[in-house]
Amino acid sequence: MRDFYPADMAVRRYIEGVWRQVSINHGFEEIEGPMFESLDLYTHKSGPGIVSELFQVFSGKDEAEIEQIRQGKDAPFALRPEFTPTLARMVAARAAQLPKPIKWFTIPNHFRAERPQRGRLREFMQWNVDFIGVDDDRVFEAIADVHTMGVLVGALERFGLTPVDVRLKFGHRLAIRERLGLHGRTPDQIEDDLVFLDTRQKISSDSFRTQATERGWSEELIRLFDPDHQSTVPLHLDPEKIDGLSDSEKEFMRQKQNARGDLQYEVRSHGIAEWCEFDSMIIRGLAYYTGLVFEAHEASGGERAIAGGGRYDKLIESFGGPSMTACGFGMGDVVLGLLLHEKGLLPEDVYMRELRPHAFVISSGDDAAEQELRKLVAELRRAGYHVRHTYRSTRNVGKLLGEAGKNHARTAIILDEKLNEGLINIKDLNTGEQSEYPRGGVEAALCEILAQQDQQEDRAAGS
Repeated sequence: MRDFYPADMAVRRYIEGVWRQVSINHGFEEIEGPMFESLDLYTHKSGPGIVSELFQVFSGKDEAEIEQIRQGKDAPFALRPEFTPTLARMVAARAAQLPKPIKWFTIPNHFRAERPQRGRLREFMQWNVDFIGVDDDRVFEAIADVHTMGVLVGALERFGLTPVDVRLKFGHRLAIRERLGLHGRTPDQIEDDLVFLDTRQKISSDSFRTQATERGWSEELIRLFDPDHQSTVPLHLDPEKIDGLSDSEKEFMRQKQNARGDLQYEVRSHGIAEWCEFDSMIIRGLAYYTGLVFEAHEASGGERAIAGGGRYDKLIESFGGPSMTACGFGMGDVVLGLLLHEKGLLPEDVYMRELRPHAFVISSGDDAAEQELRKLVAELRRAGYHVRHTYRSTRNVGKLLGEAGKNHARTAIILDEKLNEGLINIKDLNTGEQSEYPRGGVEAALCEILAQQDQQEDRAAGS
């Protein structure tokens, strides 16, 4: 779990702000769900393996639930480890009334009961984006996939990341199932194998081989999925010329390279092709994925996946809703935050920008100036400005300007002896320029200075 001090909270709100604005810009609407759900919701839709990762929940006032725990059974509820099952339940409940396609996003807290480690904590924020359609049309499928991934790329770009920093890798679960089946794995074994394979990039090659042997895998199958195997290829290559692809993988790539509605066409049209590559070993461990899956990875491979998602076309139907195509992804703030810090993309002037006070009011005069300070602060706050002032007794302008700087203020309004002449000084703390203004024109002058600062920052960002 985490404590968020002011600077930490500023980073969190900055990340949330980018996620929210990019989602809205792409036409997605915000939703939210409960902090905990029925345990069955997660075990049935994500697979039984998820139980070991859950914080289970029960009421201390419900005798039946208390007795259930005393008997060593699972609790009836769990803190949410992910959002997709909640989303599917919500869509199924109102599918007939909701306009199609359904484009939703949410930024909730999630919880996993596991050993904290770099890039993975027990509590984390996760941005979830989902595009839900109405049928199985292949053209619509490609559009839904790429529109969803376009939101992901849009956020990466907004954070200042590039295709040199992050790669968006595609795989296909049906192709992995085919590979396992061709090597004698039964349907029940394949379900368990998929969960195991999702961990293969997080363990050593030796550990992978040991665990695979214990599962009864053949040496040929172990070599096929060895984590040292490199299977990343650009999307535009002829699948017939790529060694090691299964028939369904080749067909998948052909489908994505055929008509104008295909994945390759769409990624080029949306300007994200340079981020994308096909990786036949991208699997995703959750049971509800039905086809295309994808992950965003830091290019050097030094961190866990930044984001991951894919298609889950049967999930809403399993909740009693209609048959609907669905594609979505989740991006957590932990690995993303590590990457942004490492790349120098979270300097203080970035995440504090929206929180900077518009003005820090300073009094260096007599008691009358102190009274005017209180009046001016209240006046500007009522007008909608973020205004601060000192709580120290000093009236030394130099020290107070230093305090204004520590508060990241954009301007300093100085009340000194000129106040007796009806004048007030305003110092632009970005440029250091200072000018006198009539007391009655302070708000208009402040508005003009802030507008000039915004224009300068916009030009700097554009360059």
